[in-house]
Amino acid sequence: MKSYLDMTKQELLAEREAVSGQYAALKAIPRNLNMARGKPNAAQLDLSMDMLSLDPACLAHTAKGVDARNYGELAGVEECRQLFADLLGLEAKNIILGGQSSLNLMYDSVMRAMVFGVYGGSRPWGQQGRIKFLCPVPGYDRHFAVTEAFGIEMINIPMSSEGPDMDMIKKYVESDPAVKGVWCVPKYANPSGITYSADTVRAFAGLKPAADDFRIFWDNAYLVHTFEDEGDELLNIFDACREAGSEDMVYEFISTSKITFAGAGVSAIAASEENVKFILKQMGVQTIGHDKLNQLRHVQFLKDVPGIYAHMKKHAAIVKPKFDCVLNGLDREIAPRGIAHYNRPRGGYFVAYEGLEGTATRCVALCKDAGLVLTGAGAPFPYGKDPSDNVIRIAPTFPTLPELEQAMELFCVAARLAALEALTAK
Repeated sequence: MKSYLDMTKQELLAEREAVSGQYAALKAIPRNLNMARGKPNAAQLDLSMDMLSLDPACLAHTAKGVDARNYGELAGVEECRQLFADLLGLEAKNIILGGQSSLNLMYDSVMRAMVFGVYGGSRPWGQQGRIKFLCPVPGYDRHFAVTEAFGIEMINIPMSSEGPDMDMIKKYVESDPAVKGVWCVPKYANPSGITYSADTVRAFAGLKPAADDFRIFWDNAYLVHTFEDEGDELLNIFDACREAGSEDMVYEFISTSKITFAGAGVSAIAASEENVKFILKQMGVQTIGHDKLNQLRHVQFLKDVPGIYAHMKKHAAIVKPKFDCVLNGLDREIAPRGIAHYNRPRGGYFVAYEGLEGTATRCVALCKDAGLVLTGAGAPFPYGKDPSDNVIRIAPTFPTLPELEQAMELFCVAARLAALEALTAK
């Protein structure tokens, strides 16, 4: 099979006509497919239904006799804090539990920093004029939406297979006191699927910020979401920070949203003892505490860290065939034609497709017109603007496998057509 990049103009025009015919035939078939977001499929959610059948008597009180049905326990029940601590290699005193959404904790953390500042900082962020956040790209659109909502300037940081460009991050963080934070998805990054190398994690821990109130927002959403062999290894950021004497610099976020129920999980923020005290003082005005019954329900169901990993193997059995479907389709229809690069993640929820420059918006539009909804082109970049207009986030988990097979057939034809249109326009 000849690469499109090696074809003559006449060969490209003939191929464009043929692929246009394939697209028209697919478009004529009514369909309603969605790969827009990284949502668990119903089969994954079914894995946790037994949690709703637990004996209510086991959920009313904590191991120390605290009544979980009543007010109190601002930081969360101790056994659930300990479960998260064991998972993250920390102590329970480093954990604050939230509601079902780690995104909510991230939003609140930015909001509190804007209004009240952070531990060790001289003034609230919102009183300092122009402030900035570093954003590894492609990245998580909801991270960017949070900072944009607060009027924070965002700066693109390119990603490699090792993680963000740490030379660029070091330059910004250590020279500009207006730089207040950086977004990170360190394991199976959204959407690139890469895991930060140990050197990258150590480089983060070793930063010497110009600002006294800089924070690393370490969104470890996919820590246990492995579906290939043993998965990737990620160095513990707090271990690296302890060696560097920078524990106060990190907020780590995690939740069970894609472990149990996406709409009814438990989230947590992990931080140094001083950060935890500072945050709890502010949270105590905002809330009396989160859902302790749900916290106990999760402990009773998941039990311990080995229990979490055993549960995630059940997820992997559902998720891996879907990623295989996506990658097989791209290997068969896209790779031989030389029009894109894409990652081969060993876990997480996404495949990042990087096509020819200027083709992402067109490909997404072609798919939508034929009944397949994708994440908007540009979404993995701040302000929704992809400078090269070539990145598309593929989210395989939500459709059923037969639906995914249909979706990938259409996607590959649309991607080929968008590439051919771009090449023949030259």
